Amino acid sequence: MLTALFCLVTWAPQQTPHPHPQPEDPFPPTHATDFKIHDPSIIHVDDTYYSYSVGKHILIHQAPSLDGPWKRTGAVLDADSVIPKGDRKAPWAPQTIRHGDTYYCFYAVSHSGCRDSAIGVATSKSPGLGGWTDHGLLVQSGTGRGSGEHPFTSSNTIDPSVIVAEDGQGYLMFGSFWSGIWQVPLDETLISVAVDTRSEARQLVYMEKAPLPASKNPNPLCREPSGARPIEGSFVSYHEPWYYLWFSYGKCCKFDTKKLPPPGREYSIRVGRSKSPRGPFVDKQGRDLANGGGEIVYASNREVYAPGGQGVLTEKSGDILYYHYCYEFWNARLGYNPLKYVDGWPVPQ
Repeated sequence: MLTALFCLVTWAPQQTPHPHPQPEDPFPPTHATDFKIHDPSIIHVDDTYYSYSVGKHILIHQAPSLDGPWKRTGAVLDADSVIPKGDRKAPWAPQTIRHGDTYYCFYAVSHSGCRDSAIGVATSKSPGLGGWTDHGLLVQSGTGRGSGEHPFTSSNTIDPSVIVAEDGQGYLMFGSFWSGIWQVPLDETLISVAVDTRSEARQLVYMEKAPLPASKNPNPLCREPSGARPIEGSFVSYHEPWYYLWFSYGKCCKFDTKKLPPPGREYSIRVGRSKSPRGPFVDKQGRDLANGGGEIVYASNREVYAPGGQGVLTEKSGDILYYHYCYEFWNARLGYNPLKYVDGWPVPQ
């Protein structure tokens, strides 16, 4: 998400036990794949699965099942993003959805460690290669048009995700570190913000006290002056009657086996729920996610380390939680688990 594309370390991969073994893993093993990917976005259309991920012009892969084999078939954009900011050649953390007869690919451009970022959107009548139109800027933070308005004065506009609620209203979620995860309504086209963000923006995930110290030489655009809050990668799913807000928490990548974070400080997948897509979202203990709450749904276990960048795929057989994880601390790859709902809470199987 914020710091790197892969879970790279400083040594060659080898078969080693989990760095923080537990007597009994509280999480089920992943359904492992050989698909190397970071921050996956996956949709299922007819008999084909499509994934969208960071890479030159947003990479598209296709497969007959989640298990693969996954084949790279091209890219969403024909050229660099039209947004004059950040890494235009390889936009970050895309999310693709289908609404009506149109496919929408939301993406971010930025630079690592800074919130001078923007979210754009491309559309197509087909989920695969060709036919995509880059509409460019949706929202931005740091500098540029609209960045001086709330909540873009304190947020980081990356890690976009969109849900169209049961009443047809679309919502954009975004945010990484800084002031957490935010939501703004979209208009009916899903390529523009619907209303004045000053009154309609909602802060969905945040913690008042930063768990990590401030970076050296902080400034308002790069390196957080008040300390780091490792919250990012939001995704909202719906399983009647609840909306579920998923997010990743902790250190995502660039792991060094000689300097691993303390147990529980690496990426984990967390969730809260609400009867409204606007929140507030709370965890099992009733804690508001905007006040430090978050139920841990999936975390490091067995060969899985630092799972995150998650999404939920709704299939005829039920919901599936998918994510990237570090296998033996090496390159991130795709993993997934079917979900069972117990008392209204998702439980990976």
